[in-house]
Amino acid sequence: EVQLVESGGGLVQAGGSLRLSCAASGLTLDDYAIGWLRQVPGMERDGVSCISSRDGSPYYADAVKGRFTLSNDKTKNTVNLQMNSLKPEDTAVYYCAAQTVCVMGEGYYYGMDYWGKGTLVTVSS
Repeated sequence: EVQLVESGGGLVQAGGSLRLSCAASGLTLDDYAIGWLRQVPGMERDGVSCISSRDGSPYYADAVKGRFTLSNDKTKNTVNLQMNSLKPEDTAVYYCAAQTVCVMGEGYYYGMDYWGKGTLVTVSS
């Protein structure tokens, strides 16, 4: 059984940092890309970042480029999203998802095979 478990969400002031982790079981990062997406209640889910299983080069949405850093730790089968300089508009439920290759761009994503349950990030002004 594949499981993706997010952790690291919480409440932080604007300008602060959080690190989200996605621990995967039942699949390996050698075979799957891991993406992070976020959703504000009442709005569509948006892609934030995705890291390829092959070369490890991450994609970042324009809204987070330069502030968020995605990395994978294949020894722990975990992907981490370091979020710095957080803004109130980053407030959302953050989900990690697995797919065979990253298919994510500005305003779109598709082909996610597995999803985590999400972790809430709240950035206060």
